Amino acid sequence: MQATPDPSHPSLADTDGRRVGAAWRAPREVLRAVFGHEDFRPLQGEVVDHVAQGQDALVLMPTGGGKSVCYQVPALARPGTGVVVSPLIALMDDQVQQLRQAGVHAAALTSARTPEEVREIRRDLDSGALDLLYVSPERLLLGGLLDQLERCQVSLFAIDEAHCVSQWGHDFRPDYRQLSALGERFPNTPRIAVTATADESTRQDIKHQLGLDGARAFVASFDRPNIRYRVQVKGQARKQLTDFICRDHPGESGIVYCMSRRKVEDTADMLRKQGVDAVAYHAGLEAETRANAHTRFLREDGVVVVATIAFGMGIDKPDVRFVCHLDLPKSLEAYYQETGRAGRDGLPAEVFMVYGMTDVANLRRMVDDSNAPEEIKLVERRKLESLLGFCETTRCRRQVLLAYFGETTDPCGNCDTCLEPVEAVDGTHAARLALSAVYRVGQSFGAGHVVDVLLGKTSEKVQRRGHDRLQVFGQGMDQSEKRWHSVLRQLVAQGLLKVDMANHGVLRLGPREQVVPVLRAEETVTLRADPEKLRPSRGTQKAGGRRSPAHDLDGADADLFESLRAKRRDLAERAGVPPYVVFTDATLLEMVHRRPRGTSDFARLPGVGRSKLERYADDFLAVLNG
Repeated sequence: MQATPDPSHPSLADTDGRRVGAAWRAPREVLRAVFGHEDFRPLQGEVVDHVAQGQDALVLMPTGGGKSVCYQVPALARPGTGVVVSPLIALMDDQVQQLRQAGVHAAALTSARTPEEVREIRRDLDSGALDLLYVSPERLLLGGLLDQLERCQVSLFAIDEAHCVSQWGHDFRPDYRQLSALGERFPNTPRIAVTATADESTRQDIKHQLGLDGARAFVASFDRPNIRYRVQVKGQARKQLTDFICRDHPGESGIVYCMSRRKVEDTADMLRKQGVDAVAYHAGLEAETRANAHTRFLREDGVVVVATIAFGMGIDKPDVRFVCHLDLPKSLEAYYQETGRAGRDGLPAEVFMVYGMTDVANLRRMVDDSNAPEEIKLVERRKLESLLGFCETTRCRRQVLLAYFGETTDPCGNCDTCLEPVEAVDGTHAARLALSAVYRVGQSFGAGHVVDVLLGKTSEKVQRRGHDRLQVFGQGMDQSEKRWHSVLRQLVAQGLLKVDMANHGVLRLGPREQVVPVLRAEETVTLRADPEKLRPSRGTQKAGGRRSPAHDLDGADADLFESLRAKRRDLAERAGVPPYVVFTDATLLEMVHRRPRGTSDFARLPGVGRSKLERYADDFLAVLNG
């Protein structure tokens, strides 16, 4: 049953659902009474005050960093209806559910609404009853909605996932490019554009495309210290994945990304056979199947979604404990955004990626074969090089990732290269041998044949081609077969070799200006000394196996946490919302640690605003004091 907000509550609605006054409210009052937090996170307060005072802003914050607060709070603090432009129905519906649970009158105007629901929302907009209206860029620009908004009082415009507007962005949406009209039609209404990932060129492009050239940019740290980064070379990719999930994260929610739809379905089927509660998600599935997978992931514990990148932008689920990539993402921005869906609640989470030479070749081919202008292809090639540098680095991965976004940091101690340092070796001699072998076999064979030649293997193909008489034959016998494959993979990553996927994976030399100096020993090549055997995660073993939110609880505390989760699940089912919309795991853990005895203690828990206090305090206090 929904609580009735009182006039002192900053939800801005009275018992009839009408806005109660147009006075500017203190943002921190809104934060405490509506969202249940005593103070803003770093940078949030600056952004909120800036926008609440009517100024434009571009905000870059990591996934889970609290971007939505940056526009929701000033929208509630200022008189009028806040309009949020968002790219996905799932994202809009999720935020609307959470806001309504907090006592805010919010609605999403989407294609999923019935004609009567649309009319009701637009009536509420006309009457001033809406606190926040969510809408897609396409819907905003059609059907006379802008004309209607000109007749209303709009507190602000928020443009979520603003990287979609950029010509450099990886989720391009044409209608985003027309949102610059908002500044022309509503010159006195503040606009805030928010995104989780954008390098400097993308930031400038966002501001230009949206007509926000004079907006102040707020850039938070991109560091997600609760996330552990792990990258492995592809060996037996499926076994590597199942080992990671079943050994380190059994029974936990996670996302596994694959490049192709078929691989998504095959991987989900394989995981189910291993006892993992896995569902497949990609754009080629029936709408009902996709919706069921999405709903199960949000509302049930321990469900793993195997998906293409079509899944994720609209996911606000805070308790995703891991994200895996079975194929390379398109760029470090994409990797950062996709892995950022883990651990949004700030509790420990882990991300895991496997990659190989074929991944590198496929991504290079996708860039080369695209219809994009050459200057955009050049940008995409540079982004791919940065991604490969992250994969092949011997440094702290967090240092490499943050450096891409212009930050510096000390080694983190929470990534695989920190926990199990990788040696960097002078690979110039090995590189010269490998490049010579590729050249001597006519740039007409794949990695397996080149390695056979280097190891002096007298296979039928080697003898038939006369490659056992080449000068390089057997010159690499001091290295293992696995090491030579590693060398070739790293040379492909560095651009010294290319893989012709249209011709059965044939290896060819890279650009002459890069290759010749190496062959002449005028330039050195540094390579990773990959371990001969893949090792399990030391970190998860040290933590006792699982990295669950309650991994440090035991005995009565662990039992209480599970009882609170059961109560949350029951209340969520009755309300028809995902469990985390009631309370996050982080709030439940605070209940375990603080053991509130009454409503005044309960009200001081983080994440408990006035509406949730009225809705849920008695139910949870009964469990806590039972």
